[in-house]
Amino acid sequence: MAPRADGRLNHDLLPDEKGPQDACGVFGVWAPGEEVAKLTYFGLYALQHRGQESAGIATSNGSQLLVYKDMGLVSQVFDETALNALQGHIAIGHARYSTTGASNWENAQPTLGPTAAGTVALGHNGNLTNTAELVELVAERYGSQRRGELARGNTTDTALITALLAGDPDHTLESTALEVLPRLRGAFSLVFMDERTLYAARDPQGVRPLVLGRLERGWVVASETPALDIVGASFVREVEPGEFLAIDADGLRSTKFATPERAGCVFEYVYLARPDTTIAGRSVHAARVEMGRKLALEHPTEADLVIPVPESGTPAAVGYAQQSGIPFGQGLTKNAYVGRTFIQPSQTLRQLGIRLKLNPLREVIRGKRLVVVDDSIVRGNTQRALIRMLREAGAAEVHVRISSPPVKWPCFYGIDFASRAELIANGLSADEIAASLGADSLGYISEEALIEATEQPASQLCTACFSGRYPIELPPADRLGKNLLEQNELPLGAPEDGLVSILPGGGAATALDHP
Repeated sequence: MAPRADGRLNHDLLPDEKGPQDACGVFGVWAPGEEVAKLTYFGLYALQHRGQESAGIATSNGSQLLVYKDMGLVSQVFDETALNALQGHIAIGHARYSTTGASNWENAQPTLGPTAAGTVALGHNGNLTNTAELVELVAERYGSQRRGELARGNTTDTALITALLAGDPDHTLESTALEVLPRLRGAFSLVFMDERTLYAARDPQGVRPLVLGRLERGWVVASETPALDIVGASFVREVEPGEFLAIDADGLRSTKFATPERAGCVFEYVYLARPDTTIAGRSVHAARVEMGRKLALEHPTEADLVIPVPESGTPAAVGYAQQSGIPFGQGLTKNAYVGRTFIQPSQTLRQLGIRLKLNPLREVIRGKRLVVVDDSIVRGNTQRALIRMLREAGAAEVHVRISSPPVKWPCFYGIDFASRAELIANGLSADEIAASLGADSLGYISEEALIEATEQPASQLCTACFSGRYPIELPPADRLGKNLLEQNELPLGAPEDGLVSILPGGGAATALDHP
């Protein structure tokens, strides 16, 4: 199931067709006197579009840290009973889509580890590029015996960060973090905590968003601004690239652990972020409308109606209609109530053209020359099925317009695209792709126009998935990959005895107690 940029959940047109997947949503709160677990629940609810595989919340009351996590959506994992058990004044939360390590309970977050004075719980949005190097660092510092989360079968780069933060018995978590953070490479927006302090950190490039908000009685950090809005927190500022924050009874402390080298992900503006998010001072909705306007200037056509592919294509379609003067209309209706289904359609149902997500409004489409606006094309299977559906509904012409450039390169910073061989834009021109999809024409926005729509300097954006220019150096291919930590030859040995005691009631919750 692909996350859509409207923050709601629905299937792609084709049940097996996976769109670009983001890495995760993170949320943290320090607020004495507030119900921090419920604040975190609603914060994660606002970030559900960033990951739907698992969800978890950790809380602390100052002396005991509890974690509750499980596979599924935020609303499936938590109920009133679970949230009421998570007492305290500090909390962090995480909604996961896997970009490193398999999608299973062992890899759900927050992750846990013992520190010199207590426990660390950590949530991570992004993807590290020096995972293999960090495996060697963990083995060098603490021996090849697997520890903590790694001992319990966690195969994520997040577990490695946790192992490094938790491993130093002679230093505080804060001082250990300031030593570990400069050694991480790639994309990381982190929220973590011990029994008394909330921490946040963002990589020097600021690839993934992370914002700071103020409550009347505390502070909030979150992946996107709507998570601040939903809990009534006022936006203060972005967490700066290369910045480390600590929030406790003494207030908020900020430390720069690296020199900022901004390279924010441009795909956040195209697709990943909610439209009501603001990134680097720019409204994502406004950026998408402007992408549509520029698309109309670069790829005009004669048509009767502009229709979006709901919902992420809608703002760009509005902009295309405004600029071109062609009326905007809703030609496709969406089933907004399709949740995650595990029922795979049979071949017979496939041949009948199962439509879990979209259905055409025939009376709107019949006889019309259509401009169909979507945010991106990855493999092209969804667009091919969509165009066939529109023609069956009576469309006279179908002109496809895409509000991002051709996706030609993999992302190593937290988006799980199809493999390079599967990307339809590799080796085919726009006209050849149009023919393959069955469209009358196809136009992609240029990279230059896309960047202009974000109102950010080109030098401060990552466009690697379009351009192949990677702002953070990549290791050799054999030291990259989603399942790197599941390889047996890495220098981490057999698991040690477990660290965590399970709370009564099942496998979804863990607790670490310290005097």
